[in-house]
Amino acid sequence: MGINEKIKLLTGNEAIARGAYEAGVKFASAYPGTPSTEILENIAKYRDIYCQWSVNEKVAMEAGSGASMAGARTLVAMKHVGLNVAADPFMTLAYTGVGAGLVIVSADDPHMHSSQNEQDNRFYAKFAKVPMLEPTDSQEALDLVKAAFNISEDFDTPVLLRTTTRISHSRSIVKIGQKTELPVKKYVKDSRKYVMIPSHARIRHQAMMERWEKLKEYCEDPGYYDIYIPPKSSKSFSAAGIGIITSGISYQYAREIFDGLPILKLKMTNPLPENTIREFARNKKLILVIEELDPFLEEQIKLILPGTAVAGKEYFPEYGELSLAHMKKVHSALFGIDFFAGQDEGNISLNSSSFTKTVSVAGISRKENAALENLKQLSIKKLSTDLPPRPPVLCAGCSHRSVFYILKKLKVAVMGDIGCYTLAVLPPLNYIDSTLCMGAGLGQALGMEKADPGLKNKVVSVIGDSTFFHSGITPLIDNVYNNALGLIIILDNGTTAMTGHQVNPGVGKTLMGDDAVQIKPEAIAKAAGIKHIRVVDPYNLKKLEKILREELARNELSLVVCRRVCALLQKKSDAETPTIDPLVCRQCGVCMKFGCPAIELRDGSYVINSSNCTNCEVCIDVCKHKAINAVKR
Repeated sequence: MGINEKIKLLTGNEAIARGAYEAGVKFASAYPGTPSTEILENIAKYRDIYCQWSVNEKVAMEAGSGASMAGARTLVAMKHVGLNVAADPFMTLAYTGVGAGLVIVSADDPHMHSSQNEQDNRFYAKFAKVPMLEPTDSQEALDLVKAAFNISEDFDTPVLLRTTTRISHSRSIVKIGQKTELPVKKYVKDSRKYVMIPSHARIRHQAMMERWEKLKEYCEDPGYYDIYIPPKSSKSFSAAGIGIITSGISYQYAREIFDGLPILKLKMTNPLPENTIREFARNKKLILVIEELDPFLEEQIKLILPGTAVAGKEYFPEYGELSLAHMKKVHSALFGIDFFAGQDEGNISLNSSSFTKTVSVAGISRKENAALENLKQLSIKKLSTDLPPRPPVLCAGCSHRSVFYILKKLKVAVMGDIGCYTLAVLPPLNYIDSTLCMGAGLGQALGMEKADPGLKNKVVSVIGDSTFFHSGITPLIDNVYNNALGLIIILDNGTTAMTGHQVNPGVGKTLMGDDAVQIKPEAIAKAAGIKHIRVVDPYNLKKLEKILREELARNELSLVVCRRVCALLQKKSDAETPTIDPLVCRQCGVCMKFGCPAIELRDGSYVINSSNCTNCEVCIDVCKHKAINAVKR
């Protein structure tokens, strides 16, 4: 390969696409939005990477998380406001971590060239406690994408790559490399990692904090910062005791105008390398922080360097892009207009008096605060000492139970959602693979299937009726649009059950009790183009299993609506209640594995507690030995 083939002139977006290819990415998703659009358009040129437009950024993130779970390196791209749409899955992905590497590109738009705001998405990285990398040119864009995947896998975390319009669309020389050949990892079920019910999420939050402490050490690696030292020449001037800290495109401006000052360029800007910053600032009387938009670096650096004068937004605006013209004005304000001609270090004077800093601390002392916290914890411990454990369970007669009982029997991976049915992850069913956020399961199932074709007919998504109206329609459309082949199951119990039986668009009533159009999920699915739609009563266990087997065997996307009104709203009025015949019962325990709280083991025998039983009679079909029968009360 000749040198002309190894050296290319690429935009930042083209370089990110190339970096994804060289990193061995197998799945990429996005919603188009300037300045990020060309990332996916260029990835699409690498035919061995599956890539797709999703219907919005949230679905793109969810599909990407599913692909990562399935073992494929994944890149998800969006413009800055798109991360607002994707914030729900993004924030929880920081807890769950990843399967294979997951890199999220957020392209900010200072000056709003084509956007409705110019929010600073660096704060998302700090908010979520995920590592963030910022390239200063196209070469770094390529290199940092590759580094981001290694960080993601080494630390089990999504990584945010933040660019801006100038980086995305400006061209610079890039040395390209070879593709890293990586096999798709085998998917491993791990509900404690991926199903974010509170008990699991508490553990994952702690793991995230432990990871964060390790990342704070890791970011000190010299590979994630550069220090520019001005050359010693008659044409260059170094102002004693002054240094610049910057990142991203701001480095290019700083390097152009402030070339006589030492510059610390940060490539990883979350977390910040505190020791490196302290060492750089040693013996300096002023640290000038140059960054676009908000004082993200400046505020943190002031905390890191309490005894050093730190300035930034006194001179640089909190809106718009920086420019060479503005940088020259700041340069003159600080050092005088003769600075460019070179002068004696002894003649340097700062034309600002804003660097004297007074630090005051208010409130109670750390010792007092710790004592209060200990007292609080002691009180909680005392109050909870004798309380018996009461794990949440699906209610007796819950129509969701049958669905997960059959799915467990079919041994498929279940991409779940937020609702009562999330409790199916607990014993004895233990059968949900992932719960990320509302609506995520449909996108995750799509991502898994695309990342690993071997998972075809082995992954289903499950979502409740209220959640479907909340955020399930868009990923359903995404499944249709991107030619998914999986099975979507809608658990329609005619209410928003988990929050207290509120109405939703599928009920036909408004909050104020007025009649409304009753919208059926299957009607939306049909309008979206799904051809194979079935409706089944989940109490009919045999028919439910038959339908699920048939739809899983299809080579086309299908949808099954499991419809039965919540047992707490409509108890069966039959005058018969199931009972267990002790003479026939073989005590095999299958009925207990079904998980209905009305079935109990009492004095060595299995019995049905009639006060809990809703007379759904599903347990009759569960018992293989015909020991359960309905009898007159």
